[in-house]
Amino acid sequence: MRIQRAMQSLAKWHVWLGWLVGVPILMWTVTGLVMVAKPIEEVRGTHLRKQVPETALPADTQIAVSLPAASTRPVRSVTTQVERGETITRIAYMDGTSARYRADGSALGPLSELEARLIVADGVIGGDDVISTTQYAAADVPFDFRRPLPVWQVALADGTHVYIGTETGQIEAVRTRWWRVFDFMWGLHIMDLQTREDTHHPVLVFFAALAAIGALFGCILMFRRRRARTSVP
Repeated sequence: MRIQRAMQSLAKWHVWLGWLVGVPILMWTVTGLVMVAKPIEEVRGTHLRKQVPETALPADTQIAVSLPAASTRPVRSVTTQVERGETITRIAYMDGTSARYRADGSALGPLSELEARLIVADGVIGGDDVISTTQYAAADVPFDFRRPLPVWQVALADGTHVYIGTETGQIEAVRTRWWRVFDFMWGLHIMDLQTREDTHHPVLVFFAALAAIGALFGCILMFRRRRARTSVP
């Protein structure tokens, strides 16, 4: 009798938990389905990036780059490559900033709008069909970029946003329309539509715990009901 009463109470709790966590479980299922509907390469816009062959530096190339005497910033990396026929040395600093220099050591200024458009046209499929270009400071970047880096946003006719670093001179991100749908679904999935970064907060943990408890109750009830059926003559 005690076991039967316990099962009845468990069944009532299971029903109430089902009503409480039904909507979050449905939301997790739908958002998960949307997020796996397309390959991650298409979501990230990798399929739109052109495979630009690397150009080797001439054997007699001489490069002279000197850091400012007052500079004390730690350097992360130094790379040299040919970009649109010109030898460019890029110095990336540990604080996330960077600087570009010509082969003779002269510094290059921030990327111009024309240069940003040329980079997109050369590096992205459909990159020559531009609707608009907008420059953003590191502290005021659009939500679909979300990196503290000064960039040019080049908006294409198909809804894709290509972000070019004004200091790096490189394609920093390709944000397709589907990426923005994916990003919204990800925010719903983790119940964080503000930053879409926090995967550990009380609301998410609470509903995940309730869903786990409800699933456990369901498994126990399923086992007991199956056992009851097999015992009936």
